[in-house]
Amino acid sequence: WGKKSSDERIAICESLIGWGAGYADIVKENKLFEHYYKELGLVPDGEFDQFMEAMREPLPSTIRITGYKSHAKEILHCLKEKYFKDLQELEIEEQKIDAPQPLSWYPDEQAWHTNISRKIIRKSPLLEKFHQFLVSETESGNISRQEAVSMIPPLLLSIQPHHKILDMCAAPGSKTAQLIEMLHSDMDIPFPEGFVIANDVDNKRCYLLVHQAKRLNSPCIMVVNHDASCIPTLQVDVDGKKDVLYYDRILCDVPCSGDGTMRKNIDVWKKWTTSNSLHLHGLQLRIAVRGVEQLAVGGRMVYSTCSLNPIEDEAVIAALLEKSEGALELADCSGDLPGLKWMPGVTSWKLMTKEGQWFLDWSEVPSSRHTQIRPTMFPPKDPEKLADMHLERCMRILPHHQNTGGFFVAVLVKKAPMPWNKRYPKTSAVPSPTPEGTPQEAVEDPPEEKSDTKGTEEAPKGSKQDKLCGPPPSKKIKLFGYKEDPFVFLTEDDPVFTTIQSFYDLAPGFPKLNVLTRTHDGKKRHLYMVSKELRNVLLNNSERMKVINTGVKVWSRNSDGEEFGCAFRLAQEGIYTLQPYIRSRIIQVSVEDVKVLLTQENPFLNKLEDKAHAQAKEMVMGSIVLKYIPNPNNPAEPQCPIQLCGWRGKTSIRAFVPRNERFHYLRMLGVEVFRDKQGLGQKSKDAETEANDKMERDVEEGEDVDLENGGENLSEPQTDSEGEVPL
Repeated sequence: WGKKSSDERIAICESLIGWGAGYADIVKENKLFEHYYKELGLVPDGEFDQFMEAMREPLPSTIRITGYKSHAKEILHCLKEKYFKDLQELEIEEQKIDAPQPLSWYPDEQAWHTNISRKIIRKSPLLEKFHQFLVSETESGNISRQEAVSMIPPLLLSIQPHHKILDMCAAPGSKTAQLIEMLHSDMDIPFPEGFVIANDVDNKRCYLLVHQAKRLNSPCIMVVNHDASCIPTLQVDVDGKKDVLYYDRILCDVPCSGDGTMRKNIDVWKKWTTSNSLHLHGLQLRIAVRGVEQLAVGGRMVYSTCSLNPIEDEAVIAALLEKSEGALELADCSGDLPGLKWMPGVTSWKLMTKEGQWFLDWSEVPSSRHTQIRPTMFPPKDPEKLADMHLERCMRILPHHQNTGGFFVAVLVKKAPMPWNKRYPKTSAVPSPTPEGTPQEAVEDPPEEKSDTKGTEEAPKGSKQDKLCGPPPSKKIKLFGYKEDPFVFLTEDDPVFTTIQSFYDLAPGFPKLNVLTRTHDGKKRHLYMVSKELRNVLLNNSERMKVINTGVKVWSRNSDGEEFGCAFRLAQEGIYTLQPYIRSRIIQVSVEDVKVLLTQENPFLNKLEDKAHAQAKEMVMGSIVLKYIPNPNNPAEPQCPIQLCGWRGKTSIRAFVPRNERFHYLRMLGVEVFRDKQGLGQKSKDAETEANDKMERDVEEGEDVDLENGGENLSEPQTDSEGEVPL
């Protein structure tokens, strides 16, 4: 089983459970869906057939260039000058391959789409190099395979490096990655003032989130595991006093029925029913209410779904605006993403049951259905109040307008504290957290409903009616029972710093208090760093939060290093964070030096050019920084800094860089890296697969890859007829 490809495994599973050809057998028809959206009139007149035709077409492949800005420019150059040119005028399986095009509304040509399906990219020998490029660059965090409409919410948040950001329903993490990138838009600032707290209710999905976030090596990200509808109120220390943490930006991408994803999630065709939206509306509203409670005055929250249904979209926004009593307003974002085609939000809609019964107003709903259908699902009745909401400022993206998935997004700005915050001012005493870790502060209590007529308002939190609007309640979280190592911050006089300080000659401004480890007992294996602001959050909320992961690894213990003066070697993950504070152990390398270091396992010192060779000879054995500084007078070379972790041995030097990062830097230097699969026997194929799998596991677990023991042979490159290095 372990030696079978993913496609072979899928085929076996499908035959075992009787699916036959799997998705290919699913008929892309759902009469209820067509009837419902025709009646609602969300699609412009005369376009409904185009809309349905687009929904049945496969979704185009889209990629987004990630990483820091200067590296992103180099990746874009590599894509345009090499891989995209190779894709022009290709025909595969009788399908003409269109040249990739940039998404017109995404800034700086950092997002592209093509009509090549994932299946063709994986299977076609003509696209093998492009496929390897995508896989390798995705794993090293430089490219994201992300649906186009999914890229919209982070762009509308207008993030600055000082913003405190909450991503409420973050997994699997593609939007979270965008948020992190925006914080690090200036590479010269190793510790931006802002941070991202990425939350998800599903513990397993949190680890997928960690894997995605780790690719960006940021000290400003924390992954937590809570129900977004009751995510704890956090506290921070401000000038020696405890204060509530309010966020400058909140991404509220809520769970939804997903009917906008039919082009990629084909099983939605047979599972779609109007009851999905009715069941989710209450949960979506609770999550949105919890979000705006934690939003700072003047901050903005983006609410988004991959559903086209007004019950999950405008109805939630209208209910939220009504509850806010003027504290919230919809922002006009019509000019924020020039080139993006979208439909304005609607101000009237009706509701349909799965049996096909329509209701125009709450007054028409029989009492027997009051548990499934709530008054907040209908448009406000007061025309003046409805006009003041400006629901037309919501944005609905229809698939046939720009060959995308379906999507809904609304941007809310907080103008004043929420009304229930005013009615229940915060007390000076801080109550003990509940077993779920949510402090029951009056300042964050939801509004009490004040209606004399039973059933005319949404049921209060915790009522039987309310529970029927969402999924079953989750089990109580035992904050001290989950299997995560503790986060222990080092003190300034920790003995670990004695040798580190002298060996690397750390600058006086190095923030020792931001260094943490994951163990109370025994020797410290790895040292991590977080930003000052995240340290503040961690220290003040250990009993409130279920933290899954935070920080970026900067040093790892290496027992062999003790005899050379320091037991900790530098870790590649944290080199861009740490290097500005290191004043020794730095060797300045050229483009040719980097090529040698990344293609040879253990080159002798004299393989380096004279300048780097002279610097290396003066250095004692141990961990080093290999630093490439771009030359603006030579545009043919990469115009972004490159920093690699290395080891200065007795007579040789080596780079400690994971495989995919090696490939990334080599591509930036103009070296074509391609693993030639032709002519390999079965035994060697299996050996290669096993070695590659081991290395990928090492990279995923955050371990630096030892290329001498078990890695691919990257000794002197053998150039083929095309001048490429087969790896």
